[in-house]
Amino acid sequence: MTEGSLSEAVHRLMHAYKHLLREGVQRQKIELPVTQIRVLKAICRNDQINAQSIAKRMQRDKAQVTRALNDLIRDGLIVKGDNPLDRRSQLLNPTSEGRAVMTKLDSVEEWAVQQLTAKLESDELAFFLRISQTMADSAKQVGNTEKGES
Repeated sequence: MTEGSLSEAVHRLMHAYKHLLREGVQRQKIELPVTQIRVLKAICRNDQINAQSIAKRMQRDKAQVTRALNDLIRDGLIVKGDNPLDRRSQLLNPTSEGRAVMTKLDSVEEWAVQQLTAKLESDELAFFLRISQTMADSAKQVGNTEKGES
């Protein structure tokens, strides 16, 4: 496979997955923008998380994350709490409503993966996972090398 066709295959796969996620979100009647979904997922999947760490993880400016947090708080999906390790920041936690939305989002992701992998045998899927992890690790190493990390 040439480099151009690999690029095209990755591009098509990424768009197919995003399309399935959008379709699943619509089917589940989740009315949150992508940024709010990503922020909610970060909060639900990470204990002891604050706005600064979400901004860093998402590679977004803190103001954009703060707007999403304020919307999620307003909608009753998350709450702020004291951070015993740093009084200048607050820890973020999902409410029961936020966890319910996260359950729907998890089912959307499972459905999307089922759609993508329906025609694959288990050994083909395992091979794909190994190859894609190796590729992702290689890309991460390039980023770390350019930042002066090893």
